[in-house]
Amino acid sequence: MSSAAASLLLLFLSALVFAHSATVYKTDEFLGPVECLEKKFDRDSCDLVFCRPWQSCVNGRCSCKPPYKCPTVASAQVCSHSNKLLRSYCQAMAVSCQTKKPFMSHFGESCTADQPKFSSSLDEFTGLVRLFVPGTGGGEDLLVCQDQWDTAAANVACRDSGHTLGAEAADSLSYVSLTSVPSERPLPDRCVSVRCQGYESSLSECVIYNKTGINSGNVAMATCAKPATDEECDFRCVNAKCVSLSQTCDGVDDCGDRSDEMCCKKCRDWAFRCSSSGVCLPKEAVGDGQIDCLDGEDESRKHTELQTANSHPTHTEYISPQNEIRTTRAHMESKVSCGVPKAASDDDDDEDVVEMGGIRRSVRVKRVVGGLPTKPTQIQWQTAIMINNRLQCGGAYIGGCWVITAAHCLGPDPLLSKPTPGPDGQIFRKSKMGQVKFSLWSPARAQQSTDVFPIVDLHIHPQYNPNTRENDIALVQLEKLPWKEECLPYNPAITPVCVPWTSRLFNPNHTCSISGWGLQTPGGRRAQYLQWANVSLIEDCQRFHSDDIKPGMLCAGALDGSVDACQGDNGGPLVCEDKLGVSYLWGIISWGSCGRPRSPGVYTQVAHYFEWIRHHTGWPTVTKFNF
Repeated sequence: MSSAAASLLLLFLSALVFAHSATVYKTDEFLGPVECLEKKFDRDSCDLVFCRPWQSCVNGRCSCKPPYKCPTVASAQVCSHSNKLLRSYCQAMAVSCQTKKPFMSHFGESCTADQPKFSSSLDEFTGLVRLFVPGTGGGEDLLVCQDQWDTAAANVACRDSGHTLGAEAADSLSYVSLTSVPSERPLPDRCVSVRCQGYESSLSECVIYNKTGINSGNVAMATCAKPATDEECDFRCVNAKCVSLSQTCDGVDDCGDRSDEMCCKKCRDWAFRCSSSGVCLPKEAVGDGQIDCLDGEDESRKHTELQTANSHPTHTEYISPQNEIRTTRAHMESKVSCGVPKAASDDDDDEDVVEMGGIRRSVRVKRVVGGLPTKPTQIQWQTAIMINNRLQCGGAYIGGCWVITAAHCLGPDPLLSKPTPGPDGQIFRKSKMGQVKFSLWSPARAQQSTDVFPIVDLHIHPQYNPNTRENDIALVQLEKLPWKEECLPYNPAITPVCVPWTSRLFNPNHTCSISGWGLQTPGGRRAQYLQWANVSLIEDCQRFHSDDIKPGMLCAGALDGSVDACQGDNGGPLVCEDKLGVSYLWGIISWGSCGRPRSPGVYTQVAHYFEWIRHHTGWPTVTKFNF
């Protein structure tokens, strides 16, 4: 065979292999688009959903934490099957996450070898679900009531019985028909309701409540799924399980990995769709006091009235794992306070009142590229990076000792001297002319709330390209206060802005704000007072800037050029607010044409660099979530 013929045969065989391996995705008015399905998102895709408290979001995936990283404040203790007593549900789930095996038996301090442990079973012939729940007097055998029983719970029951793909169906049986069949094992006469999220490895980790007597009616059963075959499938889950198209986007984790709820144009039945991510939630998740949508939409004010109606009954006999998760998350998220400005006393309600020469006057203020002067302490994360007491660039305070700005503002390390040894022999770099000013309204004179702090180090992105402005991001590290670990004393006019961990938090056309002391008009003068303006996030930057747009860039502004950042605003913040009023640093002012029509401003997309930022600052500094 000639080399040319061999090459053609190889190309033909490669095409056959590709055609065989390519997945054909079915969509309907609810599921889709295909571009989303091709990314194979599941419950561990923290670009779209929150990780559980026993996990951290790393490079877009939820990964298991060591148990010791779980908080134990106000937590119920957990007994394991191996008689080990842990301080919280989070710790028990961290062990299960790492070992991929059920670990938890029950809540409570009784955890000796002679203490009965939780167990569940599936009848081989009927699929009947039975539980033994430890409690006072040792515990009791129970069935599972039909109400609340769904595929998510059946998946857990089947996986705990050795069926790795979970359940094919969540069904029910007539209790009366079961009592009429002779059995060696007495049939329990009481049942409990069970509500699972789908990630659990055992029914003991689910919410178990409302024990009740059974006189008639149906009780829960599960039909476990068989290994996947090559037959045509309506929807192939990421874990290879097959479900019907009608089971997608209904808020129920039918797949067992939640991949059937991750790419939804709208939701079926009463499920709730997160507009930021396209994920469908069960109706019980709306207004339950725990944020599930990335932007907090499910807990926004218009949905909070559903909380009472959707919460589980308080007269349950057992401790609720969901309440434990809610408490744990609330504790973790309270450790970081960002994105919500403090109420400051020196703001004025009249936006046209400014201070000139120490006298407060009502004047007609010239707008800057569609913007307005801020109130004196309105933008509490805005900073000014100073070189030789001259305003070099804007920046955004993100907490701790850290400010984010654009790399092009700093150039080849202009602010720092050579490394020098400290008193204890430690090598450090001292700022020779760089400072950061906080709560600065006018560059010409400080106000009462203004604070100034020296820069101790810079971290310019290692792949920053000054010619293309690619990776135009830098971290400014402030010097610690004497004999303290923090860098800033308390100031009611300073608040950090939150750092987004996912690029899906805000969608195109979302209204955000920019701020800075840049030129008021192209070729004009710099603003005397900090200016701000609303801009819209713009989709597909390449339409306007062609190949100049690189990964990690985004566009915002007004297409008619009426609102835009300008020279001198560089390094300043583009901030977007979620449905709960929490503000995120969505972009850094990088480059643009300053008010030219159909040439929107270009910003560094902060979420694109979350891992790089986190590497330098650590988790608690940068985000309330997924740490």
